[in-house]
Amino acid sequence: MISGTIRSGDWKGEKHVPVIEYTKEGGLVKVEVQVGKEIPHPNTPEHHIAWIELYFHPEGENFPILVGRVAFTNHSDPLTEPRAVFFFRTAKKGKLYALSYCNIHGLWENEITLE
Repeated sequence: MISGTIRSGDWKGEKHVPVIEYTKEGGLVKVEVQVGKEIPHPNTPEHHIAWIELYFHPEGENFPILVGRVAFTNHSDPLTEPRAVFFFRTAKKGKLYALSYCNIHGLWENEITLE
């Protein structure tokens, strides 16, 4: 199963874990996801983050919802940075999940609670 290949960890000690931060203003949620916040991730043609996805799993519902996906398609000049901002509207609580893909080290995830 693919779930067995997804890695996680402490983003302060592992450069591949996506860091999720959010703010709420009324019903609008702004979520920033970045890889390499504490320990910069290499960003070269040979070693890079290819994409980030953000999911929202509303409390009490069966399935998470894909909020968005950002692909980082250039790894030469200009160098793309593995950082994305998403906006969505909800009054619900739930979990935010972020997935990132490193071309060498595979899939990484993190989650936080959206209050």
